[in-house]
Amino acid sequence: MTQCCAVFCGVDVGKGEHHAVGLDPAGKRLFDKALPNDEARLRAVFDQLATRGPLLIVVDQPNTIGALPVTVARDCGHDVAYLPGLAMRRIADLYPGQAKTDARDAHIIADAARTMPHALRRVDTGDEALTELGVLVGFDDDLAGEATRTSNRIRGLLTGIHPALERVLGPRVAHPAVLEILSRCGGPAGIQAAGRRKLTSIAVKHAPHMGARLVEEILAALPAQTVVVPGSKAAEVVLPKLADQLKAVLQQRKTIAADIEEMLDAHPLSRVLTSMPGSSALICLARRRCDVLFAMLKSKEPYRTPAAAAP
Repeated sequence: MTQCCAVFCGVDVGKGEHHAVGLDPAGKRLFDKALPNDEARLRAVFDQLATRGPLLIVVDQPNTIGALPVTVARDCGHDVAYLPGLAMRRIADLYPGQAKTDARDAHIIADAARTMPHALRRVDTGDEALTELGVLVGFDDDLAGEATRTSNRIRGLLTGIHPALERVLGPRVAHPAVLEILSRCGGPAGIQAAGRRKLTSIAVKHAPHMGARLVEEILAALPAQTVVVPGSKAAEVVLPKLADQLKAVLQQRKTIAADIEEMLDAHPLSRVLTSMPGSSALICLARRRCDVLFAMLKSKEPYRTPAAAAP
């Protein structure tokens, strides 16, 4: 990757602007300036440096704030690599000075590319798919947090106004039947007013096997409390809205899961991913275990269970 390069361009990426340093094989500075995070300006600098010969562009962050320089460099036909953070910190200790400046970091990146090419990591095209997956997984994490907050809010309200009913509905609060009952009937008063027939109709439609049993448990819990706790009237208004919110969030998570699965199926190394038993690949993604997938994709080795991996 570095043997025939005429210019080594180190880019210390930033949110608003980057800093680029260009070195020739002898270490002479050819460029040392701040760069706005703008395609036209990045393209102009890369083209200017490329007039001297093959150009290698090295960044310290290939994703998020470093995605634009990497994409522009690729579009221009230049080689792209990145210097991992741990290697960057160790190499920086070899250079004089303690100041942490963009210009110094960019120079260290460029000089490391020139003198220590073994420290670089290639930015493979497969990383683009992982970046896309990372965006989806990050959004799914946000949705998971929102679902947890909404579930806790529903359970908190039920505990405050009718603990017996919460003991029935709380553990199943994310079940479609429970959410539909809360959405259409509200709190204890609304559920009591709905009656057995309406509750059974709602519950059996969304839970054919447990619907009737759920209604029996609800109707058994309602008489356990005869007093009306302050705040119950407001809870009757809020609970349906919270139930609708939770339904929407859970539906979004299902859609995201389908998008992740579709993206995995389209990945050239999907066989490696799907070699994991059951849906383990998706579970790893949902739990932000992307490090497992990164290792599998990089090594192109299928997942092995402990028993299969043992000699």
